[in-house]
Amino acid sequence: MKLKTALTIAGSDCSGGAGIQADLKTMTMNGVYAMSVITALTAQNTTGVRAVQESTPEFLKQQLDAVFEDIFPDAVKIGMVSSCELIRTIAERLRFYGAKNIVLDPVMTATSGSALMKNDAAQSLMAELLPLACLVTPNIPEAEVLSDSAIGCADDMIAAAKRIGERCHGAVLVKGGHSINDANDLLYADGRAIWFTGKRIDNPNTHGTGCTLSSAIAANLAKGFDLAESIRRAKAYISGALAAMLDLGHGSGPMQHNFDLKSVYAEGK
Repeated sequence: MKLKTALTIAGSDCSGGAGIQADLKTMTMNGVYAMSVITALTAQNTTGVRAVQESTPEFLKQQLDAVFEDIFPDAVKIGMVSSCELIRTIAERLRFYGAKNIVLDPVMTATSGSALMKNDAAQSLMAELLPLACLVTPNIPEAEVLSDSAIGCADDMIAAAKRIGERCHGAVLVKGGHSINDANDLLYADGRAIWFTGKRIDNPNTHGTGCTLSSAIAANLAKGFDLAESIRRAKAYISGALAAMLDLGHGSGPMQHNFDLKSVYAEGK
């Protein structure tokens, strides 16, 4: 049986809880062969980002070419991309290769609050990458930036998702939390709003949860599940990881441990 493949394009997190490291663990645990293209090296942990060293556009291009020319990914997740030049390079290469099942997680700040995107990059992301994505997965603060509107309730989430959806050709998953609701996420696709309900899990180890969710969605799209089912399975995966309450110490992220995915997904892989 041919193993499905997924590519993450994101920054490296040396503490292992977010970014490339979280993506690779998540994709592997969700049953696909995971590959990576690194946009930046970050010196960070769960408390903050100390330093960022970007890849050059040319080196980023070489990484993308190396992957696509050899092992064409069945899905692509895009995470931290901090500058206009890197965004344009990614967009050009993805268009060139006709990449499919692109999930864009518009990472603007770390869970700790540290900025991960330059001020002018948000506009480039909206112009270059949003139109390529089959799904965009902003949290509440990111959705406010992308929609240019404030979000204070569930109705605001719907309005923001609709506005973001008008700017891209794909669907929008606005992630709940941030004092809006428990853990209810809103999918806006094809003119319809669909809620994915969940319960907030009292676990302080939330570093990298956004990376984990978007990577799990991409992995399930790679395996052939439709968008709604891929989101449902991804939410079940991250909820299972958080509920296990594994802890490495202060601030550790949602542990990508080998719990029984069959019990989490009910019907299995």
